[in-house]
Amino acid sequence: MTKKTTTPEETALFRETVGTVKEIRADTVILRPSKSPPPRPKPKLPEIVDPLEIPLDDVPSRLFQEDQMLFAVPGVQKNVLKKLRKGHYDLDAEIDLHGLSSRSAQSQLLNFLHRCVEKGCRCLLVIHGKGYNSPDQTPVLKNDINIWLRQHRDVLAFCSAPRSCGGAGALLVLLRLSDKFADKDDDL
Repeated sequence: MTKKTTTPEETALFRETVGTVKEIRADTVILRPSKSPPPRPKPKLPEIVDPLEIPLDDVPSRLFQEDQMLFAVPGVQKNVLKKLRKGHYDLDAEIDLHGLSSRSAQSQLLNFLHRCVEKGCRCLLVIHGKGYNSPDQTPVLKNDINIWLRQHRDVLAFCSAPRSCGGAGALLVLLRLSDKFADKDDDL
């Protein structure tokens, strides 16, 4: 980098701007204690709530590979369930769980549902598979997800997806509107 030469006008402007300068004879720094910062409250840990909080009065019967599912919490209108079954609601998100272990599928499903509620998603596609590789031709994930979704506090309804979206191997899930989105108009 080349050294820039300054003109006498620039030097005069600099001296005028800086003003008088006092020479420092010592090069040590003296630290003076300052006021301590104001106390800050410790952040509260988020309350951990089990999303599978709704107890089941009666356990649903075991489902087989081609069995259809249909569920709605009390208070959901039949018309809403009919529209859900026909696929009238736009899908906001989807997750594919087939091939996973039951424990892994539950963890991923609960995380997925939590994120969807936080984002304000309403209609989801959950692909669980038909269970062709399950022992005794009884699909494990299909039966587990049937129970988990019935117990989840944010699930209003679910039904088997139309054939074009996976049929008996997938579910359309309708979620409750999150409190932070409750002030917006809702057509359901």
